[in-house]
Amino acid sequence: MNPYILVADDDADDRFLLQNAFQEEKIPNPVIYFRDGVELVEHLYKQQNDESLTPGLIILDLNMPRKDGRQALKEIKSNPDWRFIPVLVFTTSEAEKDIEESYQLGANSYIVKPSDYTKLTDLIRSIRDFWLGSVTLPRRSMINQSL
Repeated sequence: MNPYILVADDDADDRFLLQNAFQEEKIPNPVIYFRDGVELVEHLYKQQNDESLTPGLIILDLNMPRKDGRQALKEIKSNPDWRFIPVLVFTTSEAEKDIEESYQLGANSYIVKPSDYTKLTDLIRSIRDFWLGSVTLPRRSMINQSL
């Protein structure tokens, strides 16, 4: 089974565009959408005891209500069960401060949201080819044994 992709973005239009781009690029992975970092982290905690439900990728907006992307990223990367999950920050911010902080918190990639749909589908294709097609991640159980 293909690993889940989790997307946290408070903008309904951006979630809709991502959903369409995932479908257009025939991403076989199930995608679950969240409106903020609270919903995302709560979902991760609910699934924590079942390694088969560990997501293969998280796409995370920075500026969201309740728990923003920075707070969620910090929590994800500080949890031994989740720290190896690739997190792609996907935001409108081009601020150097946000880029640096995201990488300091453990982001695997920082992507500025494209301005048009064609660029978005190109980006989703690149994510599919690299993060879902080329990258091999360790199993969580193997990581926890080495700690």
